[in-house]
Amino acid sequence: MPTVVLMDASLSMTRPVSQDSSEEFQRKNLAVHGLNMLFEHMASNYRLEFTALMAFSSLWELVVPFTRDYNALQDALSNLEDYDKTCVESALNGVSNVVQQEWGSACPCQVVLVTDGSLGIGKGSLRHSLQSLRHRGDDKKFPLPFPFPTKMYIMCVANTEELQMTGALDKWEELLCLGGGDGQVFTVEGPLCMQGVQAMFGRLIDRAYCPFHAVLHCGNLSADVQVFPRPEPVVVDEEVEPLARTVNPDLEIVGFIEIADISSPPVISRHLVLPIAVNKDVDDVGTGGADEPEEEVSASQMAGKSPNFCVLLHGSLKVEGMVALVQLGPEWFGMLYSQADSKKKSNLMMSLFEPSTEPLPWLGKISHLGPISEAAENPYGEDDSKSPFPVQPPVKRSYAQNVTVWIKASGLQTDVQKILRNARKLPDKTQTFYKELNRLRKAALAFGFWDLLKGVAELLERECTLLPDSAHPDAAFQLSHAAQQLKLASTGDSQYAAFEHNIVPMHTDFSS
Repeated sequence: MPTVVLMDASLSMTRPVSQDSSEEFQRKNLAVHGLNMLFEHMASNYRLEFTALMAFSSLWELVVPFTRDYNALQDALSNLEDYDKTCVESALNGVSNVVQQEWGSACPCQVVLVTDGSLGIGKGSLRHSLQSLRHRGDDKKFPLPFPFPTKMYIMCVANTEELQMTGALDKWEELLCLGGGDGQVFTVEGPLCMQGVQAMFGRLIDRAYCPFHAVLHCGNLSADVQVFPRPEPVVVDEEVEPLARTVNPDLEIVGFIEIADISSPPVISRHLVLPIAVNKDVDDVGTGGADEPEEEVSASQMAGKSPNFCVLLHGSLKVEGMVALVQLGPEWFGMLYSQADSKKKSNLMMSLFEPSTEPLPWLGKISHLGPISEAAENPYGEDDSKSPFPVQPPVKRSYAQNVTVWIKASGLQTDVQKILRNARKLPDKTQTFYKELNRLRKAALAFGFWDLLKGVAELLERECTLLPDSAHPDAAFQLSHAAQQLKLASTGDSQYAAFEHNIVPMHTDFSS
């Protein structure tokens, strides 16, 4: 999950902050100190993440493109110049352009907006932008919400009382809601000082950049791993109240399955799984994953010379073309698989399914799956010519049956016209006529559409009076019989309006 750091470079950031010491600080200095603290944490724990640095005032500038070189980010941060007034809307447009150009609109992104809390002055200020939301044309839409999934964290280098006095805090929270509400507005607790800013960025790290350590188990084998980005809690709508599910730090592999059988399952999130070094610090090695401008170190090198189950698992899944089903918690599963970022580099990925005992309907219940050795015969056949999937449900699904649905008037008109066309070809189309008639009758009874039955009965009686002299005599009898049965069903009487009942052709004998 890449991160965009949006740094306010307006003149209001140069306001001095009263300190007990003789050294004088500006709000910009406090912001730079907090961001350096964040970059140092990410360099130690989030080496796999890409981060970009942007500066904004009335215009925006991409200072450092997406990179994993946190030294370059810190150097650029210390050399930022001061510009003019604050214009948040312009900066958000810049974030949208930069992220879409680099990652597209499907990749989730985190935006860390660092400001002193000032809304700006006049046209282009945040207050003006929010007031003009309802009076904009399609060519001047507000950049929020972004076209890609976003978590936005607004870091205000000001205490809560100061922002409430100016009414700025409400505007920043309104901006957060426009972005989807996924994120948080952080303020300095207590007096504005270096320690207060450190504490504020510490809360950001705990909320968004806390590494997720887990242990991956498979039988008697296990390995310490780190998951990127940190799996978020998933809220499940229960009948009584929503329940938040979190990923268990003990990940248990419950089995393996071929990629062709797992197909392309729906997932709620994807994560990179990295083995934790055995005899080295993670800080001293590369990522073992995606492309990197520095010298890269493979996953096997990361684990040092000691055997590591995670490295074995990654190589096995890649060679055999299989995925591992992993249990994330009670009635919650995911899958581990190898994904190539380039021709030479591949990563061990983990995708999370929806919390359920049956997240993939074509596999059936995960708990019912078992090893091939326990089956009476190989479900794949001797030459892999067949597959036990998809598992057929014991009851035929309603959407797999021919259900009549009338969404538009034209659909109903088509069904009625089909009955009338067959009515004019009686007795040659007797079977087809009654088949279409019964289909319409059942749908009308299911919807409680009694007037439709009465209306179709009247149409059949009219067709009976319009029969030519050359018509077969059986046609008149069948039309009158069908019309009478529809009229009886339209009364709602259980004797004639039973849903399971079908109208059968009237028995006639014209053989003589």
